[in-house]
Amino acid sequence: MKAQIGDRIIIRGHHIGEPDRDAEIVDVRGEDGGPPYLVRWEEDGHESLFFPGPDASVEHFEHHR
Repeated sequence: MKAQIGDRIIIRGHHIGEPDRDAEIVDVRGEDGGPPYLVRWEEDGHESLFFPGPDASVEHFEHHR
């Protein structure tokens, strides 16, 4: 998995009716865009260090410099 600052991590709900979770990547701590990522969770604004599992995906956004 590779990501950039500003991309979003999406974790799909594991059970029927369970909502997806998403977070904005605010810092990339791994090498070459790899994890871990410092993320800000959409639901409450909490920031945490995140090591994505197999249920996580990245939504890449066009980055303007």
